[in-house]
Amino acid sequence: MTDPLVLGVESSCDETGIGLVRGHTLLANAVASSVDQHARFGGVVPEVASRAHLEAMVPTIERACAEGGVRLEDVDAVAVTAGPGLAGALLVGVASAKALALGLGVPLYGVNHLGAHVAVDVLDHGPLPEPMMALLVSGGHTNLLHVPDITSDIRSLGQTLDDAAGEAFDKVARVLGLPYPGGPHIDRAARAGDPQAIRFPRGLTSRKDMERHRYDFSFSGLKSSVVRWVQARERAGEPVPVADVAASFQEAVVDVLTSKAVLACTENGVLDLQLGGGVAANGRLRELLEERCAEAGIRLRVPRRDLCTDNGAMVAALGAVLIAKGHEPSPLTIPADSSQPVAQIRPLAQVAS
Repeated sequence: MTDPLVLGVESSCDETGIGLVRGHTLLANAVASSVDQHARFGGVVPEVASRAHLEAMVPTIERACAEGGVRLEDVDAVAVTAGPGLAGALLVGVASAKALALGLGVPLYGVNHLGAHVAVDVLDHGPLPEPMMALLVSGGHTNLLHVPDITSDIRSLGQTLDDAAGEAFDKVARVLGLPYPGGPHIDRAARAGDPQAIRFPRGLTSRKDMERHRYDFSFSGLKSSVVRWVQARERAGEPVPVADVAASFQEAVVDVLTSKAVLACTENGVLDLQLGGGVAANGRLRELLEERCAEAGIRLRVPRRDLCTDNGAMVAALGAVLIAKGHEPSPLTIPADSSQPVAQIRPLAQVAS
């Protein structure tokens, strides 16, 4: 197929995403989020997310086709996130994609969620450099990836050992009385605060830690430090300076993320770095990464904000790249794999027992 029309299905967490991509051109990116249904719980509830995907899948497909000005029968291939993610949520997307591919008589491409976050930048800035480094930061993932080839060779250099960065944002926001999801509210509050007001710890940055976990991340200790600091103020009957706490916490997170990403690039001889994932929308993270990349002579690629969060366009983009490079479709026996490792770009077919 030359510049095939690829429909991408994303349902790994709380967004039902349907994207339509032809080659490197984005035609539609329809997303239905269930975040409001999870807000009262302070986090994503898997059963609620799965039900929301069931209800949103068909309307979101119809909306994407209308937005892209295409008919469903015009689709040449279907791509779907097969993992990692919430098991029930993934099952809805994978089953839907299989039904679409079978009903339309087109090939199916199961893809890795994290790989799709990297591939989406072809829609903004064209073909990906080879090799490149990718820093993916979201509510469920914090990964530092070395990517010689997005379709066949992704290597995990580092990851979070506990809380993901976005998860830490949510938990700190809750302590500060800010709404869920916490990332945008921490970012907004931090603009009025002093990032140097409180020296919160930088996880896994001591000399000993850098020997064992050079490119890994840890935010659990930072989160606990913020909680203890706020509780101490409250016990003393003193007001909590929300803006200063938000700014100081945010600075601790982005300091570690950016320093380790740039270090990985320089030590591995990689000149191109991509930032992705929902937390890539954070203004201070973008600002500091731009500064440090410029100082190190590293070219930074950041997709626009609506392509950083979970969406179907990123899945369709990776499907389009796989087709362009001549990769074979996936069999209809591919599973939904909630723990699919990032190095496993394509899901393995299930073997009948």
